[in-house]
Amino acid sequence: MESDERLIQLYEDGNDSAFDVLLDRHQQSLFAYILAIVHDEDQANDFFQETFFKAISYIRSHRYTDSGKFLPWLLRIARNLIIDSVRHSRPIVDVVSEDDSKGLQNMLSLSVGSVEANFHNEQTISDLAEMISRLPQNQQDVIRMRLYEDRPFKEIAEITNCSINTALGRMRYAILNLRKMAAKRDLTLIDN
Repeated sequence: MESDERLIQLYEDGNDSAFDVLLDRHQQSLFAYILAIVHDEDQANDFFQETFFKAISYIRSHRYTDSGKFLPWLLRIARNLIIDSVRHSRPIVDVVSEDDSKGLQNMLSLSVGSVEANFHNEQTISDLAEMISRLPQNQQDVIRMRLYEDRPFKEIAEITNCSINTALGRMRYAILNLRKMAAKRDLTLIDN
């Protein structure tokens, strides 16, 4: 019986059946975890599929970092997808008082500005991803593990085989480099 890490390596090398083994091994645990959060089987199926799609894209693009914790990594992906879904489904304005005669107009004006802000922010996030790809590889690794995978610095240090101070330093230099690149591009996020 191959370890998860070995199966991931085989899958990265083009052996698609290795991923089938991973899927068979972890699908029950992952689905149960998602279902326990969303309490809806159809939604759970959607999140389940999206989680494995994201995992496949990470592994195929060699962005998965072997930590011996494949299932917790899958669970974290699922949790983040669910959180993102909840964030995107919230209304723009939560409360409009009954005596506010301009309530609907306020909501409309907020939503127009929000659409523009969202478009601007999506472009900025796209630019940020491109800038991250220009960082030295060791800085890219730390940024991705910390920001996208929400890993603690202790774990990042173990994965990258360096001290915590080195991992922190790489993060610091990555942020400094990103700030310089952002200043050249005049990148800013707009509040919704």
